[in-house]
Amino acid sequence: MMQMEQTMRWFGPRDAVPLAYIRQAGCSGVVTALHHIPPGEVWPIADIMLRRDLVSAAGLSWTVVESLPVSEDIKKQSGDYLRHIANYKESLRNLAACGIKIITYNFMPVLDWVRTDIDYPMADGSRALYFERAAFAAFDLFQLRRPDAEKDYEPALIEAARVRFTTMAPEAQQALYHNTLLGLPGTGEQFTAAEVLAALSTYADINADTLRRHLFDFLSEIVPVAESVGLRMAIHPDDPPYPVLGLPRIVSTEEDLQQLLAAVPSVANGLCFCTGSLGARPDNDLQGMIRRLGPHIHFLHLRNTKRDGNGNFYEAPHLAGDTDMYTIVSEIVLLMQQRRESIPMRPDHGHQMLDDLDKNTYPGYSAIGRLKGLAELRGLETGVVRHLFTLLLIILT
Repeated sequence: MMQMEQTMRWFGPRDAVPLAYIRQAGCSGVVTALHHIPPGEVWPIADIMLRRDLVSAAGLSWTVVESLPVSEDIKKQSGDYLRHIANYKESLRNLAACGIKIITYNFMPVLDWVRTDIDYPMADGSRALYFERAAFAAFDLFQLRRPDAEKDYEPALIEAARVRFTTMAPEAQQALYHNTLLGLPGTGEQFTAAEVLAALSTYADINADTLRRHLFDFLSEIVPVAESVGLRMAIHPDDPPYPVLGLPRIVSTEEDLQQLLAAVPSVANGLCFCTGSLGARPDNDLQGMIRRLGPHIHFLHLRNTKRDGNGNFYEAPHLAGDTDMYTIVSEIVLLMQQRRESIPMRPDHGHQMLDDLDKNTYPGYSAIGRLKGLAELRGLETGVVRHLFTLLLIILT
């Protein structure tokens, strides 16, 4: 039976987790990107081949890019966006020529992802990533001081944010500021409040409908190129999957995904199905979404979250959150048999634990926590496959 292709994300030669560790974890490949090239610029074949050869020398494969970033100019259709689209097409052609098969990207304005606590203490002493609405509102209202931010929050949440912020110790306030303004994964950068406010001001006239139209325009340009060279595009959902900082979010629900797929019908127009991001919304039916969107799922991020009734969530152990991972993996295994192809997967994020507690790694990407998640998912998938194979034998006999 077909099984998932097991990978981990690798941020390149400066990653604290070396390729040898990823191979020892049981992965057959990595997903990586050329983080040193600014969004909007071309990825040259020489740079792609250098990265591919580095991965190959470690006994691993590289067929999934995560991510080929979409510039803010493209998202806003401003400035250099036409040149950036042309460059994106050239990068796609170069990546295909080097053996890449899947391109992951997202269309989140300004901030790629948001957490308020990157050291959330778990009962076993490990540390997780956490998003707390009151803390985020406190950052927005009292640290970033975004103009008219209070219009985006109900009075009860504003008061909760005020209490939350005024009772924080100074070091906790500083940590909140730092955590919320983390830069893009792999860059090692830290945004400043001034940079974020300036970026937000450029989106003042862009609502959800406008941003969605810009996404569809972008797809109409790049999907035909991807299809012509045998690539599959896989958009990552919003994280978290609802508006932040007054910015629209348009890849958060099944309806969003269905509209995106219908806008530019093509085998090359597909999804990175992230159970963590989509699972942070209780109204997303993940099992049903796999069944209905299955032909368009090109890449998998498997992680779990634990929500509460106030919109807060933390990243739970891979098998122990609100998402029934047994059901999810069962649906994926059935999907792969129907499609007769393996789907690449990575155990998205992991708790910081054991020896990694004292190491400086990008939040969510320490080695041991992801190894634990991968081991759990591999074991779960093996059990599902064996169970289905046994059922098939019973039916045939």
